Formats: sequence, structure tokens, C-alpha cells
Amino acid sequence: MIVEIIIFIASVFILSWLSSRLVATLVNTAKYLHWREFIIAFFVMAFAGSLPNLFVDINAALHGLPQIAFGDVVGGNLVDLTLVMAIAILFGAGSLPAESEMVQKSAIFTSIIAVLPILLVWDGKLDRIDGVVLLGAFALYTFWLFSKGDRFKKKYAGRPKNNAKGYFSFLLNIAKIIIFLGLLLATSYFIVNSAQFFSVQLGISLSLVGILIIGLGNCFPEAYFSIISARRGENWMVLGDLMGSVIVCATLVLGIVAMISPFEINDLSPFLITRIFTIVASLIFLVFIRTGRKVTKMEGLLFLFIYILFLLVEIFLPNVIK
Repeated sequence: MIVEIIIFIASVFILSWLSSRLVATLVNTAKYLHWREFIIAFFVMAFAGSLPNLFVDINAALHGLPQIAFGDVVGGNLVDLTLVMAIAILFGAGSLPAESEMVQKSAIFTSIIAVLPILLVWDGKLDRIDGVVLLGAFALYTFWLFSKGDRFKKKYAGRPKNNAKGYFSFLLNIAKIIIFLGLLLATSYFIVNSAQFFSVQLGISLSLVGILIIGLGNCFPEAYFSIISARRGENWMVLGDLMGSVIVCATLVLGIVAMISPFEINDLSPFLITRIFTIVASLIFLVFIRTGRKVTKMEGLLFLFIYILFLLVEIFLPNVIK
């Protein structure tokens, strides 16, 4: 047990350092390509942060443990929309602005996508048709995102010409990104494995393992990335990472799992509380983004309260009912 605790704590600190280095490299790459930080965060960090989800969920489905796979995605989305959002805002320099059309419409899509897996699994199964729907939703958003150049192109003042030195620096940054992503992936596995070990020792059900432990553990890269980006004022990186993580996990990851290994969940009752809180969090997230066109620190506190309330209800309500 002591060894597992040490591995878990060490993995958290390593994730923090890797995320700080990755943010700086991503920003430099975005400037060289004229890409907006939102796109960089979405397609690089979101994919990287979703790799642990993908491998864990496929293995869980193949081993007849769909509760873990579905709980990981739904629980992770709830963490991103509440806890990670709150941490990024509270540790950042101020509120998170969301004034651009791209962020506004992405918020609508994010809220819908967060609820989509809940609706598709309402009949207790996720088959290949559902997988096609999820993958189609991801393709639709990706097509919209890149349909206009101004959505991902950005002019940076003082940017040097594309000389040989600049091109070499660009290639070096690409190599760094690949290395950092690989290390992030490996470190995330240590966290997930440690969490699974703790769940066995504590006798927690498979559903709660996916929702509370694996879902939370797989969100650590997004949390550290969001905190560091917020403190550096890279607000689009925060929103791109969080929205991207929700969209990629709920569509691409779960869609691939459904295509490879369709599964059934005979008892959806353990997911009732999570489904309710996910719907509520999605609606509140959309309202805050669309009305104030930013997320303030007070609203960040509300997101934190929602997640704490979710934990209390998820852990203690079943015992009270019994």
C-alpha cells in the first residue's frame, strides 16, 4: 500500500512538471503555424489526455467490464465540466473570457455531446450504430471547426520570418511535444493503475471505480494543463483543453469502444446520480458561457460546489437509502 501511495504522489508531481513544459512548447508551435491556442489545446492536449481513457476503456469492454468504460467517460466529463473548470478559474489570474464565435458555438456542442452518451445508453446498451452516431458527431464538429481559416489562424505580432533557424526550432518543438505526450501517457497509466489498486483495497464497486477513480485520475493532465495555462493568461488553451477533452472522450473514445466491443449494462442505477449531475453541469456551463460570455470566479466556486455535492450524494446517498 505504501509503495502504491508513493507512486501515485510521484506521478502527480511529474504530471505537473510535464504539463508546464508542454504548455510553453504548444504556444511556440501555435505562433509558428499561426494557429489559435484553442485549436492547439483541442487537437493536441485533448487527444493526449484521451489516450489513457481509450486504452483503459477498450480493455474494460473487452474484459466484460463495461461499467468501468462508461463510468470513466461520464465521470471524466463531469470532472472536466465542474472540478477542472473550477480549479482553472480559481488558480488563474481572473475570469475565463469566451467572447469569440468559435468558443460560443463550441460551448453549445460541448454541452450537447456531454449528454449524448447518456441518451444513447438509456436502453442499457451501446452498439455499433451508437458508435457510428458518436463518431459522426465528432466528425461533424471537426469539419465545422476547420471549415473557415480564421477559426484556427491567428496573426502574432513580432513573429520572425520562416527562416532555417525558425524551421529547425519548429521541428524541435514537434519532437518535444511527442516526447512530452508519451511521458504524459505513461504517467497517467501509473495514476490509473494506482487508483484501481486503491479501489480493490477499499471494496468499491466497478461503477464507482469508473466514475470516481478512473474518471478523476484520467482528468489529471487536463487539470494541470488548465491551471498552468490559466496562470499564464492562455485562456483559450484552457477552454480548448476542457471542451476538447469532453468532446473527444464522449464521441471519439466511446465511439471506438462501441465499434470494437459493443456492450450492455444490465444495471444503470449506479449511474443515475452521475447522469443527473452531468446534465445539470452541462446546462449551467452553457448558460454561463452564453450569457456572460465569460466564466467568473464566483461561477468557478459554483462549479466546485456542484462537484463536491456530487461526491457527497454519490458516496452517502446509497448508504442512506439502504
